Amino acid sequence: MFQWGVRQSAEIENMMTSVERVVEYAELESEAPWETDKQPPPDWPKTGSITFDRVNFSYSASEPLVLKNLTVVFTSREKVGIVGRTGAGKSSMISALFRLAEPEGRIMIDGFLTSEIGLHTLRQKMSIIPQDPVLFTGTVRKNLDPFRQHTDEDLWNALQEVQMKAVVEDLPNKLETMLTESGSNFSVGQRQLVCLARAILRKNRILVIDEATANVDPRTDSLIQQTIRDKFQECTVLTIAHRLNTIIDCDRILVLAAGRIQEYDQPYVLLQNQDGLFYQMVQQTGRAEAASLLHTAKQVYVNKKRVTDARCAGDIRVIFETSL
Repeated sequence: MFQWGVRQSAEIENMMTSVERVVEYAELESEAPWETDKQPPPDWPKTGSITFDRVNFSYSASEPLVLKNLTVVFTSREKVGIVGRTGAGKSSMISALFRLAEPEGRIMIDGFLTSEIGLHTLRQKMSIIPQDPVLFTGTVRKNLDPFRQHTDEDLWNALQEVQMKAVVEDLPNKLETMLTESGSNFSVGQRQLVCLARAILRKNRILVIDEATANVDPRTDSLIQQTIRDKFQECTVLTIAHRLNTIIDCDRILVLAAGRIQEYDQPYVLLQNQDGLFYQMVQQTGRAEAASLLHTAKQVYVNKKRVTDARCAGDIRVIFETSL
């Protein structure tokens, strides 16, 4: 009886862990409303411009601020790389944008305050490719198109764009094949490509990439980067960088440190400041890699300047011809 009593008390102790978890979740503070009376137009956002205006952010009231007085503007169709040391606040910017916790200050997308928009509408209008690819237990179709808003042709085209069409065609039931828990049918790289295909299908004006290539091989990394350049030309893209070579050709680089903006400019311009944080980060990659990054940044800078000069010359020519 003593042995049985000890065993039963141990069982109760183990099972009470489940009760503790249920109680903990039941006492969590609720998120903001999923829908509000103030609804943006159906085609919002049209341009995808994002403004952070004096934003402070913390994950709870009892914790210190992670973002401090953040003020920055991401213009329409701009490709921005976000870099910084561990704990600089890179992922916290994304959390504030998606309102995983409520930020202080103002975050606006195409002139609409995100704090006044329902969470469902806000999050549905932005696509994200996370560092750890998220797949659900269900069919390939459900993972690509959970709300059944697209045709089979659209799904196959999206898979073709990320070179996953042949892989899915080889599955027993193709799009109806069931994925096991966390998508373990696929490798990490393949799961990341499925997440990319999902983002392509959404056709949103804002794409957030949270170190999506940190855990994949260089070939998959290159494929993801090329697909993003081709398919999201008209989108505002925010990329949290793990490898500097993935963001060296961005329009601008945002450098964070301790939750504050330290630098924000074109990559080549930042590399001219030898006392800057970004220059130091590039130098720490090694002499050969640093030289390669500088060469790429210079090429991108020269090409953009050439395009800008040509555009200005064309505008002046039109004005001159019009005046004549």
